[in-house]
Amino acid sequence: MQLNVNHRERELMETSMATGKKPGGTAAGGGDPPSPDHSDEPADPKLPGEMLMAHLLALLKDWSGYGYELAQRLEEAGFSRYNSGSLYRTLRQMEGLGLISSFWDTSAAGPARRMYSLTKAGQLFLDNWIAMLDFHRRALDIYLGSARRAARGADAADDRDSPPPDRRRASKPSTRRKP
Repeated sequence: MQLNVNHRERELMETSMATGKKPGGTAAGGGDPPSPDHSDEPADPKLPGEMLMAHLLALLKDWSGYGYELAQRLEEAGFSRYNSGSLYRTLRQMEGLGLISSFWDTSAAGPARRMYSLTKAGQLFLDNWIAMLDFHRRALDIYLGSARRAARGADAADDRDSPPPDRRRASKPSTRRKP
């Protein structure tokens, strides 16, 4: 039964990657709907589901770490308001999808801690994610470049349509001697 669940989860992930939509029809990276916040201070940024996965995979590239260390690194990257339950739930989901693996590390003094590392499937997912981001970045660069050129063209057209600025200087008394 576990194999079927993992297979279904992988199909959902592949569909999500291919269509750009999360299962259930929300936009990719949509995450939970925003909750009303009545405070005046700005909220710390949070990563939506797929972005959190991608960041965790990137953190685990060439490095293995504990959940607490991953949370610290996310905080260092500017994503500080993370519910530890959400983080560990995402790590368990990623392990269920085969993107990461974990084991209990009992070598250090104190309680055993779960060590996470990237799998080959996780590396492939990360590589595909980076390729997709690069594609979108290039598309945005093209779009923004066109928009900038169009804005410069509109500014130039406005300059041609408007009368030239008055370039006369205020008259000064002449300091030249008359012969």
